[in-house]
Amino acid sequence: MKLRYPILIINFKTYIEATGRRALELAKTAEKIAKEYDVSIAVAPQHVDLRLVAENVEIPVLAQSADPEPPGAHTGHISLEAIKEAGAIGVILNHSEKRVRIDQAREIIERCRKLDLTVVACAAVPVEAAAIAILGPEAVAIEPPELIGTGRAVSREKPEVVTNGVNMVKKVAPQVHVLCGAGVESGEDVRRALELGAEGVLVASAIVKAKDWNEKIREMARELRTS
Repeated sequence: MKLRYPILIINFKTYIEATGRRALELAKTAEKIAKEYDVSIAVAPQHVDLRLVAENVEIPVLAQSADPEPPGAHTGHISLEAIKEAGAIGVILNHSEKRVRIDQAREIIERCRKLDLTVVACAAVPVEAAAIAILGPEAVAIEPPELIGTGRAVSREKPEVVTNGVNMVKKVAPQVHVLCGAGVESGEDVRRALELGAEGVLVASAIVKAKDWNEKIREMARELRTS
């Protein structure tokens, strides 16, 4: 299973609203809307919920992070092999809440390539996005950390970050898809991101903590369908 673009990636983080059986409920809601609208939606539950979700939905499932250590004596680490065995098709890497060094990012991306796992790498600023794009992830998501969880979408508050990021990434790695996130909370935010050149968005609290998952996901998915 591969990612398609434009895409909506829903990051469950460690919100209690999307933990355990609720993670599966949210993933199934996303799956239903993805099929109904024929749009691309992926979900990123917590590691402990990966298998539960991956075995019960037909949309892409991503891990929220991974460690560079291979299988072996590495207590507490999350191996890429375990992520693949659980049914995930790839990983989110270098989120601002789970940063990795550039050498670790390189190693993880190289190992993902060998394991046929997709990498969506995050970056705080356009320069970092370009630097990590050179390493060869499938996609780079630009997320200014100061806007994450604020409801102030990067596509509204700092549109130049999106356009500069797209331009810089495409200049050094034209095959890498560029997404954006941070503060995205509405269909209008999604539409604006796509107009600025992004090929999708990462969303977390705006969906996970919404009173009505169905309504909020539909609002954003409609913009993917009309892009």
